[in-house]
Amino acid sequence: MTFADKRFAVGDHVHVLDLGKPGHVRIPMYIRHHTGRVVQYCGKYLNPEDLSVGRTEGPAVDLYRVVFAQSDLWSDDPVAPNDMLVIEIYDHWLERA
Repeated sequence: MTFADKRFAVGDHVHVLDLGKPGHVRIPMYIRHHTGRVVQYCGKYLNPEDLSVGRTEGPAVDLYRVVFAQSDLWSDDPVAPNDMLVIEIYDHWLERA
Protein backbone atom coordinates (compact mmCIF):
# COMPACT_ATOMS: atom_id res chain seq x y z
CA MET A 1 0.00 0.00 0.00
CA THR A 2 1.43 3.39 -0.92
CA PHE A 3 1.14 6.65 0.99
CA ALA A 4 -1.51 7.72 -1.55
CA ASP A 5 -3.74 4.92 -0.16
CA LYS A 6 -3.71 6.40 3.34
CA ARG A 7 -6.51 8.50 4.79
CA PHE A 8 -4.19 11.47 5.38
CA ALA A 9 -1.25 12.89 3.45
CA VAL A 10 1.65 15.09 4.48
CA GLY A 11 0.30 18.62 4.85
CA ASP A 12 -3.25 17.59 5.77
CA HIS A 13 -4.76 19.30 8.79
CA VAL A 14 -6.21 16.84 11.27
CA HIS A 15 -8.27 17.17 14.43
CA VAL A 16 -7.50 14.91 17.40
CA LEU A 17 -10.56 13.15 18.77
CA ASP A 18 -11.36 12.36 22.38
CA LEU A 19 -12.54 8.75 22.19
CA GLY A 20 -13.21 8.57 25.94
CA LYS A 21 -11.05 5.49 26.34
CA PRO A 22 -9.78 4.86 29.87
CA GLY A 23 -6.22 3.95 30.73
CA HIS A 24 -2.95 4.59 28.95
CA VAL A 25 -3.89 5.14 25.31
CA ARG A 26 -0.84 7.10 24.08
CA ILE A 27 -2.89 10.23 23.36
CA PRO A 28 -2.29 12.82 26.09
CA MET A 29 -5.25 14.87 27.26
CA TYR A 30 -3.53 18.13 26.25
CA ILE A 31 -3.57 17.11 22.57
CA ARG A 32 -7.22 16.05 22.36
CA HIS A 33 -9.61 18.47 20.61
CA HIS A 34 -6.68 20.27 18.93
CA THR A 35 -5.81 20.61 15.27
CA GLY A 36 -2.39 19.87 13.83
CA ARG A 37 -0.74 19.10 10.53
CA VAL A 38 0.52 15.72 9.29
CA VAL A 39 4.27 15.86 8.68
CA GLN A 40 5.06 12.16 8.15
CA TYR A 41 3.48 8.76 7.67
CA CYS A 42 5.22 6.29 9.99
CA GLY A 43 3.77 2.96 8.82
CA LYS A 44 1.26 0.40 10.04
CA TYR A 45 1.52 -1.12 13.52
CA LEU A 46 -0.59 -3.22 15.82
CA ASN A 47 -2.74 -1.02 18.03
CA PRO A 48 -0.79 -0.40 21.27
CA GLU A 49 -4.10 -0.01 23.13
CA ASP A 50 -4.85 -3.65 22.31
CA LEU A 51 -1.30 -4.84 22.93
CA SER A 52 -1.29 -3.32 26.43
CA VAL A 53 -4.10 -5.68 27.48
CA GLY A 54 -2.72 -8.79 25.78
CA ARG A 55 -4.62 -8.66 22.49
CA THR A 56 -1.88 -9.46 20.01
CA GLU A 57 -4.01 -10.00 16.94
CA GLY A 58 -6.00 -7.62 14.83
CA PRO A 59 -5.48 -5.21 11.98
CA ALA A 60 -2.46 -2.96 11.84
CA VAL A 61 -3.28 0.73 12.21
CA ASP A 62 -1.75 3.64 10.30
CA LEU A 63 0.48 5.87 12.42
CA TYR A 64 1.11 9.52 11.58
CA ARG A 65 3.52 12.13 12.93
CA VAL A 66 1.57 15.36 13.56
CA VAL A 67 2.88 18.82 14.45
CA PHE A 68 1.12 21.36 16.69
CA ALA A 69 2.00 24.94 17.57
CA GLN A 70 2.75 24.91 21.29
CA SER A 71 1.04 28.28 21.65
CA ASP A 72 -2.21 26.58 20.54
CA LEU A 73 -1.82 23.85 23.15
CA TRP A 74 -0.79 26.04 26.08
CA SER A 75 -2.26 29.46 25.32
CA ASP A 76 -1.97 30.62 28.96
CA ASP A 77 1.76 29.92 29.19
CA PRO A 78 4.55 32.03 27.72
CA VAL A 79 5.58 29.95 24.71
CA ALA A 80 7.82 31.14 21.89
CA PRO A 81 5.64 31.62 18.78
CA ASN A 82 7.69 29.20 16.67
CA ASP A 83 7.86 26.37 19.23
CA MET A 84 6.21 23.21 17.97
CA LEU A 85 5.26 19.83 19.42
CA VAL A 86 5.54 16.74 17.22
CA ILE A 87 3.69 13.61 18.31
CA GLU A 88 2.81 10.26 16.75
CA ILE A 89 -0.93 9.55 16.57
CA TYR A 90 -2.77 6.47 15.35
CA ASP A 91 -5.36 6.89 12.59
CA HIS A 92 -8.43 6.10 14.72
CA TRP A 93 -7.75 9.16 16.92
CA LEU A 94 -7.82 11.52 13.93
CA GLU A 95 -10.39 13.16 11.68
CA ARG A 96 -9.94 15.59 8.81
CA ALA A 97 -9.96 19.19 10.06
